Amino acid sequence: MEIRQLTHADAAEYRQLRLRGLREDPEAFGTTYDEELARPLTLIQERLRGSAGGFTLGAFDGTLIGVVTLVREVRAKSRHRATVIGMYVAAEVRGRGVGRALLVAACARARQIDGLEQLHLAVVTTNAPARHLYRSLGFQAYGLEPRALKLGDRYWDEELMVLYLRRT
Repeated sequence: MEIRQLTHADAAEYRQLRLRGLREDPEAFGTTYDEELARPLTLIQERLRGSAGGFTLGAFDGTLIGVVTLVREVRAKSRHRATVIGMYVAAEVRGRGVGRALLVAACARARQIDGLEQLHLAVVTTNAPARHLYRSLGFQAYGLEPRALKLGDRYWDEELMVLYLRRT
């Protein structure tokens, strides 16, 4: 398995995996399948070009099998924080360490970013394997957002978690 930063050249493959995730696990994302489908590929290409401290990593085993994105806050008072979003691993390779490898690589890279001190994420409370993975890597729960996501008439609560990259 290879883990590397995605580039604009990976946009089509990234989009296909993301659409699959949105279709198969809609509760795990803040975006809907239809919203993502409506996004032009050029917008995805621009996002994958990266920005100040933000990046998307992909896990490859011949094809793209998992992704994770880190988005750094831009305002002066919150630039010490970044958010982990869009974490997804294809169902057929779950339980093989792909998610762990992606997050370990993202955390290692985050630790190299000057001034970045915290990683935040939100995970639906019904996703026990993801919650366990995050805890095993040092993320700590600090809150619960009831009914954080809604699709149709169904709601999902999210557990809010943080990982401190540097001891203060």
